[in-house]
Amino acid sequence: MSEDRPGPRLPGKVALVSGAASGIGAETARQFARHGAAVVLADVDEAGATAVAEAITAAGGDAWATRLDVVDEAGWRAVVAAAEARHGRLDVLANVAGVSGRGEMDMAAIAARGGHSGARVGFEVGDLSLAAWNRVMDVNSTGVFLGTREVIPAMRRAGGGSIINISSICGLAGSFANAAYHASKGAVRLLTKATAAQHAADRIRANSIHPGFVDTPMTRAGHANNAERTARLAATPLGVFGQPYDIAMGCVYLASDEARWVTGSELVIDGGFMAM
Repeated sequence: MSEDRPGPRLPGKVALVSGAASGIGAETARQFARHGAAVVLADVDEAGATAVAEAITAAGGDAWATRLDVVDEAGWRAVVAAAEARHGRLDVLANVAGVSGRGEMDMAAIAARGGHSGARVGFEVGDLSLAAWNRVMDVNSTGVFLGTREVIPAMRRAGGGSIINISSICGLAGSFANAAYHASKGAVRLLTKATAAQHAADRIRANSIHPGFVDTPMTRAGHANNAERTARLAATPLGVFGQPYDIAMGCVYLASDEARWVTGSELVIDGGFMAM
């Protein structure tokens, strides 16, 4: 594509997206395909990922889905091998899969010992069980590590690639809530920088994206709490929640050759939260 002629931004590229069944992952897969990439949609929810892939295909895109639990080392290896076998290369990985940790909290036990109410329930360090901590770290941090590690050989064979890791504003700033989530996203940020430094010679770029408060299935429970919703909007200067499209288009940029000199960076897409 000529630099002065707009058009599809990812022609000929093969992209793997984890967490592709819904939310930011699904929209990233759709936008990758719209911009000319062949897309592998991976998710523990295989039926959901398949539905998104079928919709992409029906719209004229190139996509297929597979089951992947991001904490499964052998699963990552198999998905990367299948992608490379089917398409002959792998150019892009978007590590989108993640959990908030809210589902791992024992809210009744926290309330019984005088835990906080509203947005703060169950998210302070003193409220965390080891199991809840490990679950969040396993999915959000170890899952990103495994995906990153497993795509590097394939990207070397392809002559380079782009690894895009979804962190969060919570990977940049602390808050009164959800210590495990913050820790896991901070780990993603620095793993990304290490990857960028270590694999620049392989022409593999690695960057993190730091979304603010985005409306997705993962944030639905929090945004249903009026106090939490109001507090999050008040902390967002633009005054509205982000949408998956806003983050997906950041992924498109980092996956494209337009970002050929961008590695080890933090792309903040947050409605102004970090400007406060």
